[in-house]
Amino acid sequence: MKTRKMLRVRRKFSIRKKIRGSASRPRLSVFRSHARMYAQFINDDVTQTIASAYVTGKTMQDAKKLGESCAQLAKKHHIQSVVFDRNGFRYHGVIKVFADTLRSEGITL
Repeated sequence: MKTRKMLRVRRKFSIRKKIRGSASRPRLSVFRSHARMYAQFINDDVTQTIASAYVTGKTMQDAKKLGESCAQLAKKHHIQSVVFDRNGFRYHGVIKVFADTLRSEGITL
């Protein structure tokens, strides 16, 4: 029997085969645990995290706060567009709110 986590990790690897971040367009990876939500800007060419942010909680308001703080980080590091990596999570709920907040702040996904 396969667990939810095993299925998510399987989806994650199939997604990661197709997307890749660079210095001009880094990968924005999102992870949500039971207690927090994390986001990282990653340059896959040199395997380096450019910037990261997290927020305690995983409600819609917390996802919006994380999106706003990531947009500020992106502007600080001169990033206008990113490759969105949803990390195997379905694109709904807090992941969708996070992505929509980034778009409204001017970041191209």
